[in-house]
Amino acid sequence: MFRRLFRAVFFILFAGSTAPVIAQDLTYVLAGKLVDVEQGRVLEKQCILIKSNIIQSVEPCTKAPKGAKRIDWSRYTVLPGLIDLHTHLADAGQSADLALPIKTSPAATALIGAKNARDTLRAGFTTVRDVGTYRGLTDVALRDAIAAGHVPGPRMFVAGAYLTHPGGGGELNGVVPNDQLPPDMRLGVLSSADEAKTKAEALFAGGVDFLKLMGTGAVLAIGTEPGEPELTYDEMRAAVEVARSRGSFATAHAHGAQGIKNAIRAGVRSIEHASLIDDEGLAMAKAAGVWLVMDIYTGDYIDDIGSKEGWPEEYLRKNRETTEVQRQGFAKALKLGVKIAYGTDSGVYPHGINARQFGYMVRYGMTPMQAIQSATIEAARLLQRESQFGAIAKGLLADMIAVEGNPLADIWLLEKRPIVMKEGVLID
Repeated sequence: MFRRLFRAVFFILFAGSTAPVIAQDLTYVLAGKLVDVEQGRVLEKQCILIKSNIIQSVEPCTKAPKGAKRIDWSRYTVLPGLIDLHTHLADAGQSADLALPIKTSPAATALIGAKNARDTLRAGFTTVRDVGTYRGLTDVALRDAIAAGHVPGPRMFVAGAYLTHPGGGGELNGVVPNDQLPPDMRLGVLSSADEAKTKAEALFAGGVDFLKLMGTGAVLAIGTEPGEPELTYDEMRAAVEVARSRGSFATAHAHGAQGIKNAIRAGVRSIEHASLIDDEGLAMAKAAGVWLVMDIYTGDYIDDIGSKEGWPEEYLRKNRETTEVQRQGFAKALKLGVKIAYGTDSGVYPHGINARQFGYMVRYGMTPMQAIQSATIEAARLLQRESQFGAIAKGLLADMIAVEGNPLADIWLLEKRPIVMKEGVLID
């Protein structure tokens, strides 16, 4: 009698405790239009079933499963969460004050990064690749805080620091003698292939996801020229080999044609900026399957705001020399079929307006679908994470945005703040 009573009570308690969990675990999203970035098409009246944070199915709408939370986006266009492959969340930001990064402590930089992360997520970018910070490894701390749920933000892949020559494009030049900069601002400074290997290994030991190599000088760095090579082939190759040994990759900041070609030969996975790329470099990138991540909006912001705020004339001059030629290189790369992924250099301009570049990409030759694909499935492929995110498909993380109107007819609609879901959770 006691055993029968115990089994009955156990059954009631067990059934009562699990049923609500199942109901709360399921979400059924009704999408008026759904952008299928894998097939390059738009589907009508699709419903997405999510269990916990994973998409279980995408199919024509029927009746929602019993107990599932129902989200009605039937008047919206639904896209995968967007990906920006060139951000600087964990930084003080760009200004006329060259000393701002050193004036901003590591703790203050991390707190600024938390705000930048929230602004970026609310703009619809659920994943970013953060490609360097003056305060070394601050981006690692921010990434981990987001992953732990301590602060809201996009999923981050981080480089930790710039691998650069003394006084090069990844250094804070023109403030104090560089050897007097704090140690955390010089984690990636190197002068030989052996040092490149040592510095790369130290960065991975510090928790980075990939490496950022300074293949040329920079627009926004005193005393360097974008067209001039910086790290040598041997130095970049040594770093690339370390990255590969860790199952990772390296990307190269490279404006100038020779620096771009050095980086491609060294085995990088992508080229950042590629402003002065020549025909040989384009052919090499296509043959090697190297992505170009070209920030073709940023030049207008630098010219406008930088002029108004009194940024160094050296910055403004170099920006003028690279902006339009970069855009023509983008158009040529597109016609040649070179792989292009979305990256904006956010941090040069305020975080949260990352989507502004979509319109520029369409203006310079992409279809709206190609521009969206560059910031979703193509970006995920560059990150080697297309099996996890980058599309709305069964088995992937439930990263989605909902936009009023049709961005395939008017790409500028992506600039408006969307409804955002990251891993099945709505973001306020």
